[in-house]
Amino acid sequence: MPVQNTVLFRQQAFIDGEWVHADSGQVITVSNPATGETVGTVPRMGATETCRAIEAANRALPAWRSLTAKERAVKLRRWFELMMANQEALARLMTVARKGLGRYRGSYGRYFHPLDDDKLQRVAS
Repeated sequence: MPVQNTVLFRQQAFIDGEWVHADSGQVITVSNPATGETVGTVPRMGATETCRAIEAANRALPAWRSLTAKERAVKLRRWFELMMANQEALARLMTVARKGLGRYRGSYGRYFHPLDDDKLQRVAS
């Protein structure tokens, strides 16, 4: 099953607001278990990259904490809307390296739907 939405298909890690490769340049090959076909690669991250990711998350936390519950809810709602808008493409990406499109189709919304504003504000606070 070819990857149709290449915008969603990243072969890097997201650290500190940037898509990055492993410092070593090493990758892990991801294969379709049904066909053995190489789907892509993911960076083989090590301790250094992990520490950078943790440090970036720690730097980002104060800004998140400073948001009101309503502001957090708006951001979480937007994230949810983006996942739902790309649900089929996300399910297909998961399927290529896993099994069963039906298993992944709809799984994104399952965790957040229905998210009304009251629930979002409780989650965000």
